[in-house]
Amino acid sequence: MRAARPLLWLNPDRAADGLPPLPHRTREGPGIGFKDTERALARFSLFRPVMQALFPELQATGGVIESALLPVPTLQAALGLPTHFGRLLVKADHSLPVAGSIKARGGIHEVLELAETLALQHGLLQPGADDYAVLASPAARVLFGQYQVAVGSTGNLGLSIGVMASALGFQAAVHMSADAKDWKKERLRQRGVTVVEHPGDYAEAVAAGRQQAAGDTHCHFVDDESSLSLFAGYSAAAVHLQAQLAELGVVVDATHPLLVYLPCGVGGAPGGIAFGLAHLFGAHVHCFFAEPTQSPCFLVEMMAAPGSHPSVYDVGLSNRTEADGLAVPRASVLAATVMRPVLAGVFTVEDDTLFRHLHLAACTEQLRIEPSAAAGFSGPAALQHSDAGQQYLAQHGLQGCMREATHVVWTTGGLLVPDVEYARFAARGAALHGVAPPLAH
Repeated sequence: MRAARPLLWLNPDRAADGLPPLPHRTREGPGIGFKDTERALARFSLFRPVMQALFPELQATGGVIESALLPVPTLQAALGLPTHFGRLLVKADHSLPVAGSIKARGGIHEVLELAETLALQHGLLQPGADDYAVLASPAARVLFGQYQVAVGSTGNLGLSIGVMASALGFQAAVHMSADAKDWKKERLRQRGVTVVEHPGDYAEAVAAGRQQAAGDTHCHFVDDESSLSLFAGYSAAAVHLQAQLAELGVVVDATHPLLVYLPCGVGGAPGGIAFGLAHLFGAHVHCFFAEPTQSPCFLVEMMAAPGSHPSVYDVGLSNRTEADGLAVPRASVLAATVMRPVLAGVFTVEDDTLFRHLHLAACTEQLRIEPSAAAGFSGPAALQHSDAGQQYLAQHGLQGCMREATHVVWTTGGLLVPDVEYARFAARGAALHGVAPPLAH
């Protein structure tokens, strides 16, 4: 890890049943359990008419924010993943409506929960009401306009928070680190969001935003490092994935394992998804987090002594990567604590590999993704071709059933990337393959 070489680390603390204790208590306060996932799903359902009113692109889905689960046989072949090692699917959060990344569900959920709470406190909603359309009304905008929603972000969480908050009428401020892309800042400004730029990294932007919001009763700070609301919103994706797998006829059991590869920054989004999947599939789902070799903050946290909470700088790494959404120096303690008995392992990926896989995704399946979104594609090969991977398969009795395995690579980011920026990504990926860039789609 210190040498920034790709590796696969196996979690020695994974529970036999793959489940966290219930309810799981955190040092931040109340515990989190699957009931929180169910409440998040119910909240998303109640807000469907509001989402339809605010975002025309959700008319076709009835206000549901969800991405497709895609069979990708041509990409599977290009990645060298043989069919006797399972089938590859892509959970296409790179094209998730409204915010275009894996961060969308969590960020949007926390803003919706805040709006619901304020509406109940001020009598705009009555307890037990099931008609939430009023929350897209002028009266609601007047109420929400008295409050600010703030967040620290490298980009994608800021987009989801800023877009949702401004759409409802909240004042919105996003504290962005030096890693954040200029186009993400500009997109937020176009939505009326205040962008506060910081010269430091993600952790410094979060700390500055948290400090500025402290003591202001009309400012709600969304804390990606410790928010249970974010975590619950992320976890709702697991239930949607379960339904999509069923629609494709995918069985998940002891002889049909499900292996999921999730891009990881601070850990909240992949942690929430893995938490939900663990409750649905138990020991039959195996979640691996993917991190850049220079920014493996979750791996650093999982390997560290309890309570030490180190950063990637402490082990001599730079935290510099083109995968801006994953450029995080220190992991969420909440996510790491919840993942301790759940996570299968962590693998790391070099930036050049991200661009090679970005190129393959475009050429084979016309998937337009950003570098962060390509992190998971190294997962199946890491299992198949490394000693650690073979050890994991043997430990969990999977070697004889990999032909029946389903591999899900979870993508994030791509839908909103400007053409000029994506052309740069594509050119770098093509150059690494020694070919011309693919035509834009």
